[in-house]
Amino acid sequence: MFSAGPEETMAVGEAVGSLALPGDVVLVQGELGAGKTTFVRGAARALGVKEKVSSPSFVLVRQYRGSFPVLHVDVYRLERFQEVIDLGLEDILDPQAVVFVEWGEVVEPLFPEVHLKVVLEVEGGYRRIRIVPSAGAWAGRWEALAARLGREGKCSSSG
Repeated sequence: MFSAGPEETMAVGEAVGSLALPGDVVLVQGELGAGKTTFVRGAARALGVKEKVSSPSFVLVRQYRGSFPVLHVDVYRLERFQEVIDLGLEDILDPQAVVFVEWGEVVEPLFPEVHLKVVLEVEGGYRRIRIVPSAGAWAGRWEALAARLGREGKCSSSG
């Protein structure tokens, strides 16, 4: 699917967030300026977060209160995989929270096999957004997500 601007990217985030459950991990990928934080803002809004969601680039992890805890992680500033391990990132997987990880491709091996991957790619003046579940992830929610996006069959089911 394509997004023509921040509001549309947030709407895709809202669709994902509206179906997220405690224990879910969403890995958000894309180059600088692709809309990763904008996507997370939409998801957090759907999860009942009232405060402003901002990039955690300089603090690495931000926690928000919503229907249940929302953790927003950004590993962009970490230079080595060992720094991620030293940070104990895998330990923050609170089964009562939804975790969004920007630059998730960097740390994907640390997270559960069951997760959702969102890939944002800049194409001209648009953002291409691919939503890719890992094996078994979101299986029971996939049709509902496609319906909420209003584009039945347009969500990618493979990478």
